[in-house]
Amino acid sequence: MNVDSRGRLILSVLVALILTVLPLPPWLDVVRPAFLVLTVLYWSVNAPRAGGLAIGFFAGLLLDVFQGPVLGEHALALSLITYIAVREHQRIRSKPAIQQALIVFAALILYEMVLFMIDGWTGHPVTSPLRWVHTVTGALIWPPAAAILSYGAGHRV
Repeated sequence: MNVDSRGRLILSVLVALILTVLPLPPWLDVVRPAFLVLTVLYWSVNAPRAGGLAIGFFAGLLLDVFQGPVLGEHALALSLITYIAVREHQRIRSKPAIQQALIVFAALILYEMVLFMIDGWTGHPVTSPLRWVHTVTGALIWPPAAAILSYGAGHRV
């Protein structure tokens, strides 16, 4: 991966971080996809050597600084799904977009389960069913998000 591609990776992660922490009205905040998680998943599947676990960990740490009640919870959850995505990147990449969206849905559920458990263990439980809505919106937005990221990365769709 050259310097220009690495710059695109970092820029896309920073834009996704901004989209994730940007203040929205409460009704719109519930359905906001986890843009940062989707972006890290994209790069983990399509360029696993570009950032690998490091990009997942540091992106999660940045998200913790902006919105996490416990420092390190997003870093742990994002590192876990990044590890799985990097490990299985060839299998995931070979699937059609609909099947990739289902895999992303499962990854988002795992990500949210880790956050749910950490929140419960630390005394910050969020038990509302609305907590899980962004997993569905993330899976629905995966095909166009992957197409936009691949266009920005110079890959063919």
